[in-house]
Amino acid sequence: MSSDFEAYEQEFGTLTAEITSKIGRIPKLGGEEKTQLVLNVDKQLEEVRELLEQMDLEVREIPVQSRGMYNSRLKSYKQEMEKLEKDFKRSRIAYSDEVRNELLGDDGSSSESQRAHLLDNTERLERSSRRLEAGYQIAVETEQIGQEILSNLHTDREKIQRSRDRVSLDSYTHAFPSRARVLSSAGSYHQFMPYP
Repeated sequence: MSSDFEAYEQEFGTLTAEITSKIGRIPKLGGEEKTQLVLNVDKQLEEVRELLEQMDLEVREIPVQSRGMYNSRLKSYKQEMEKLEKDFKRSRIAYSDEVRNELLGDDGSSSESQRAHLLDNTERLERSSRRLEAGYQIAVETEQIGQEILSNLHTDREKIQRSRDRVSLDSYTHAFPSRARVLSSAGSYHQFMPYP
């Protein structure tokens, strides 16, 4: 199993080296060649994601004693993947800035500050999205807990109502024992009395 993991590691190293090289070339190219390179890098990043998933599955099958070492290696590969994706995003933003500048005839002097501003906004938006997802999950869990509590309260109310009814009947028979005897003896009298 560890040999499979090591084979995946070699493939990961090869792919990430190619991606890094291509990401560095994206801002220097122009036109259709640049578009094709962006599409190619995007496809290779997807291959790396799938490779990381395979590595994760392999780590789960490794015995517990040696799993920690492989987990730490996998974690570093995931961090490297995140860095590659950020670098790719930056190179694509640079690419889109250049296309915009070509179309609008802009000199590009403020493109660097716009790019930095855009990256900051993108990261802020991603953080906000994660917070919203976490908040939604908490709301769903809270709703489930609330439903369980309401169900428990309804059950408890029924128990209390039944207990109250029994206590009321018992207190009536204790408060008026003579009437209770009369009623019970009248019932037994009618029980044995023949009807004409």
